[in-house]
Amino acid sequence: MAEGNWTPSVSSNGAAAAEESPNMIVYRKMEDIVTRMQDEKTGVPIRTVKSFLSKIPSVFTGADIVQWLVKNLLTEDQESLHLGTLIAAHGYFFPISDHVLTLKDDGTFYRFQTPYFWPSNCWEPENTDYAVYLCKRTMQNKARLELADYEAESLARLQRAFARKWEFIFMQADAQAKVDKKRDKIERKILDSQERAFWDVHRPVPGCVNTTEMDIKKSCRIKNPHRTRKSVYGLQSDSRHPSPTHSTTRDAQPPTEEELKRQVAFLQAQLDRHRMKMSKVSESLIAYTEQYGDYDPFLCIPEPSNPWHTEDVTLWDTEASKEPSQSRVRLWSFTMEAVLKDPVGRDQFLKFLESEFSSENLRFWLAVQDLKRRPLREVPARAAEIWQEFLAPGAPSAINLDSRSYDRTQQNVREPGRYTFEDAQEHIYKLMKSDSYARFLRSSVYQELLQAKKKVKSVTAKRLTSLVQ
Repeated sequence: MAEGNWTPSVSSNGAAAAEESPNMIVYRKMEDIVTRMQDEKTGVPIRTVKSFLSKIPSVFTGADIVQWLVKNLLTEDQESLHLGTLIAAHGYFFPISDHVLTLKDDGTFYRFQTPYFWPSNCWEPENTDYAVYLCKRTMQNKARLELADYEAESLARLQRAFARKWEFIFMQADAQAKVDKKRDKIERKILDSQERAFWDVHRPVPGCVNTTEMDIKKSCRIKNPHRTRKSVYGLQSDSRHPSPTHSTTRDAQPPTEEELKRQVAFLQAQLDRHRMKMSKVSESLIAYTEQYGDYDPFLCIPEPSNPWHTEDVTLWDTEASKEPSQSRVRLWSFTMEAVLKDPVGRDQFLKFLESEFSSENLRFWLAVQDLKRRPLREVPARAAEIWQEFLAPGAPSAINLDSRSYDRTQQNVREPGRYTFEDAQEHIYKLMKSDSYARFLRSSVYQELLQAKKKVKSVTAKRLTSLVQ
């Protein structure tokens, strides 16, 4: 073999011989169920549904899945719904009109994922692949494939991260878009939805569980054909796989060639997986550093001077004032936490929600935050006030909660504490983050405030330049 750029790869025979990981065993079990669901005679009924001026091909309802699981696996309704949600979370079937991979026992339409995108193929995509996909989506039919808010933010972040090779990414996306245009309309619609579902698994909606991530401790506990175990005398080899350096008897034989191949295949697979995870960590760290670099006083000189180095406290007075600086306003666009931590940003966000008649969400969130800081003797009375104002039947500022969060909160109110409304607060926070916060950043209120601060900064710079000259 020639020396040079050599990348270790796992042969198909070696991979088949190696012991399967716990995740792979779970994948096989789910795929057996999905394969039975797709049987033409005994599977879930797949049909084409007529919609207004169009047809929706190859779909079934969530109720069909639940009924099939109850009938064929002899489970209860709740067990079937839970099992179906687990299978959907891994992307084996998906809702055609939503990015959240859950199963609903109603008339919501779902579609099966093609085996090419199944998790058992161990295909771990890179961020460049995701950039190509999002870029291609912007070139296609905008009415049908418009980017969600979190996808648009991801595209902007990836464009900054891959600025040097963005032209190459754009060319790849353009070539794929041209190939897709040549496909049949129905086939293209199905393939687009399956590709979107694949990325919903590997780049899920914020707040949803990422089933592709593996905890580092769990990764280290993966079953190894030549694992070692602890004993009272230290480390020794597993008795099922004796090694020449840790033999338990004098007649122990060295591992065979087949055992060594299995071990090499397993270690290569682990090496590839961890190297890929490290690359993702590095990309995230670089993106975070680039985003917050302007706010690090050790990297950029603050304006005015750093009060930790000088006696000048103008910086603190400016940050505490009700007239925020341009950098402070720009910081609000990074995360919703930055808006809620800043008193001025919080007031502006509240005014925006009042204009949309949804200020009760933020007022409820702030009331719960205040409850957590109250003395313990005041908690029961304050909890009752919050319940009557936001959650009780006929409440003057009723908030929209899902049944699960409402039932838990109703149960917690019977014995109120500082964290009585924790579930409801988390639900409202996610609701504001995924909906209201994105609209606030696009609103004229925020844009005018941001542009006004930019103009003030530019006028000040011109005056200083003229004085120097």
